[in-house]
Amino acid sequence: MPFNTELTRRLGIAVPIVQGGMQHVGTAEMASAVSNAGGLGIITALIWPEPEGLRQEIRRCRKMTSKPFGVNITLLPAFVPPDYDAYAQVVIDEGVNIVETAGNSPGPVISKLKKAGCIVLHKCTTIRHAQSAVKLGVDFLSIDGFECAGHVGESDITNFILLSRARQTLKVPFIASGGFADGQGLAAALCLGACGINMGTRFLCTVESPVHHNIKEQIVKAQETDTALLLRRWRNTTRLFRNKVTEEALKVEQTSTTGEFSEIAPFVSGKRGKEVFVNGDPEYGVWTAGQVIGLIHDIPTCKDLVARIEKEAEETLTERTGLFAPAPKL
Repeated sequence: MPFNTELTRRLGIAVPIVQGGMQHVGTAEMASAVSNAGGLGIITALIWPEPEGLRQEIRRCRKMTSKPFGVNITLLPAFVPPDYDAYAQVVIDEGVNIVETAGNSPGPVISKLKKAGCIVLHKCTTIRHAQSAVKLGVDFLSIDGFECAGHVGESDITNFILLSRARQTLKVPFIASGGFADGQGLAAALCLGACGINMGTRFLCTVESPVHHNIKEQIVKAQETDTALLLRRWRNTTRLFRNKVTEEALKVEQTSTTGEFSEIAPFVSGKRGKEVFVNGDPEYGVWTAGQVIGLIHDIPTCKDLVARIEKEAEETLTERTGLFAPAPKL
């Protein structure tokens, strides 16, 4: 185990890489593949409409790996919010002791998980939100830069600044999230003070990822400029893959005279986005992707990807330390 960070020690993993929670993607197959490769796989709770579905997925994952894995619980605005407390209770009942949380007003869920002895990784896009999460007792912060896929926050701070501010400010260990795909990125994150990295889009484009192969090929062909920001008008800014539906939705957002969300709602339907991953048509609906798509050039297994990142990071750190030559003693 060449890596010895707070993340590897506390979570019992070999490589300081976390597979971030991804809607429609974070299944037992995905999570177990990452965990078996030496990272931390994450099951996304809200893929299942009812907590009992999550329970069965956790049990399936246990049959696929003996390594640590976690569950993501993301709290998002909804007309009829899910029973987050019930999802948290399933996690506790099933003995999963690592949970990634994100979203609005996570206090009650985090409190429940901490009382049960869980290790909580909370995802934030600003230092202010990170400091609030520290007061809630989280164990790790996942600092999500503007490069990331999905909800980017409203501050537009990229990771080079955000991670350095985290190093200067935070009193708990943090993970770098957004824009990571290789070992050079892991090495850079460690040098900036992080104890590991979180990857979503990069794991989306692996053999075990439960999405249509056409979508993976689209990611490989894409450039770092092939994403778009949507829903800023409603302070719910989301980074999506740039396609026809995203462009149409963006036009509605920019030209609407009423500002009614109902005008854009049909374009950002989660149901259509889910179908993209099933039918393989990247133009069928909106789907999240980070700017890191410009760094992704293949579709490896999780085992090969994690091993490659580990090797690249080790080589990069060794090479860079060789750039410093101590002055000879007189």
